[in-house]
Amino acid sequence: MTVEAREVAGPPDGPLIVFIHGTRVTRTMWRAVVARLADTYRCVSVDLPGHGALAETAFTLDAAADVVQASIEDAGGGPAVLVGHSLGGYVALTVAARTPQLVRGLVLAGSTAEPSGPVAAAFRLYAWALGAAPQRPLDAINSWFFRHRYPPEIAEPLVASGYWSRGGAAAVRTLPQARFRERLRAYGGPILVINGDLDFVFRLGERSFLRDVPNVSRR
Repeated sequence: MTVEAREVAGPPDGPLIVFIHGTRVTRTMWRAVVARLADTYRCVSVDLPGHGALAETAFTLDAAADVVQASIEDAGGGPAVLVGHSLGGYVALTVAARTPQLVRGLVLAGSTAEPSGPVAAAFRLYAWALGAAPQRPLDAINSWFFRHRYPPEIAEPLVASGYWSRGGAAAVRTLPQARFRERLRAYGGPILVINGDLDFVFRLGERSFLRDVPNVSRR
């Protein structure tokens, strides 16, 4: 992974946090969060394949996990807390199941639905919509939404970095091919789950997704 595909802030000897963005956006979504933490923590934000600086790299879960693992190793080997939003949460789960020794804990936002069975249809529909929608109008809607919903310190880095809807669509299409609940159960370390009040898909799936999973806290 090129240096341009990640942003690093904070003291080199600080506890490591790796931030993993959601579908169609980039590492810049985390800048406001990093600004609050970088006095104490070593913060690394990465672009996933199909997005940002890695837009020309095909997305697979293994390729995405390789990006995160390389970031941990380049920062000294961790272990790291992985903070993943949406697509990034599923990538974080993959890393935690594959290399649990590199992961101190997980923070999963908007990623507590197993994308299989009836839910898989919703994931595939979302991927189709991202891939089929006219790019310019969709980008304009994204920018309006972010600026309407969030303060400038959050919205403007998102808008400035652009959108990667085609790469996001390709990424979402891969998710129904995997099973994530077993990866979560296999990890065994501390897990914080965050779902917004209006995030109905992931709130509805949360209870069954987290059943029998140890060391889970919810917000």
